[in-house]
Amino acid sequence: MKYLSKVYLVLVFMVLYIPILVLMLFSFNDTSNTGALTGMSFYWYRELFRSEDTFVALKNTLILAVSSSLIATVIGTAASVGLSRMKKRYIRRAVNTVTDIPMMNPDIVTGISMMLLFVAVGTMLGLTEKLGFVTLLIAHITFSLPYVILSVMPRVREMDQSIPEAALDLGCTPLQSFFRVELPMISPGILSGLILSFTLSLDDFIISYFTTGNDFQTLPLLIYSMTKKEVKPDIYALSTLLIVAITILLLLANFSGDRDKRVKKKIAKYAKQRAE
Repeated sequence: MKYLSKVYLVLVFMVLYIPILVLMLFSFNDTSNTGALTGMSFYWYRELFRSEDTFVALKNTLILAVSSSLIATVIGTAASVGLSRMKKRYIRRAVNTVTDIPMMNPDIVTGISMMLLFVAVGTMLGLTEKLGFVTLLIAHITFSLPYVILSVMPRVREMDQSIPEAALDLGCTPLQSFFRVELPMISPGILSGLILSFTLSLDDFIISYFTTGNDFQTLPLLIYSMTKKEVKPDIYALSTLLIVAITILLLLANFSGDRDKRVKKKIAKYAKQRAE
């Protein structure tokens, strides 16, 4: 059984990562032929930096991903802290259930429903452009928010509540206690939620397709438009760069777990010393 489990694990990793490795390999191909690897070069990376449409789409994607992930992280962190302090359990469970609905909904249902909402509101306000960057930003914040709460909430629950109380007893205001004591302790969960919401926004196509206007195009929408004609290998090069960047972010998130343990020890030691 032990041998079979190892074989199964190897097969799972092959299915997950061989397509990514193939994409990265063909990003260095010196021709546009995806059926054969004829040579290795940085030709498509040079072509990538010459493509204006690709860079505009990449810039739009990064602006959207950074903006939506930061806003969703702030709201999600505040929501996690607020939910943990709710005294009535049934209200907390009801709010948690409502929060999880966007995560469980199919993307196409979320996209169509948000499109109808934005069009209806735009019509009532008399707007000529009913869909655009603002509607796209709201949509990305909406579907990223549950994942941020899911990342931050366990950190809030496992935090020793006696430490913030000790900070209050030692003269801190509730705001000072949150920023100086609670926030450093839950920061790994916040960082994980930020990275997760950033990658979700970076990758999203279906919801973006229904909630964007004609004047704002993200990278997934650009690649989809290329599939009707031809996907050039410079997109492989761009995808490789994104994979490398996301891998670095994930490594930083994992290393932050060790930092969390050190921060907890320092805070607990400081609170103990002040109490003595």
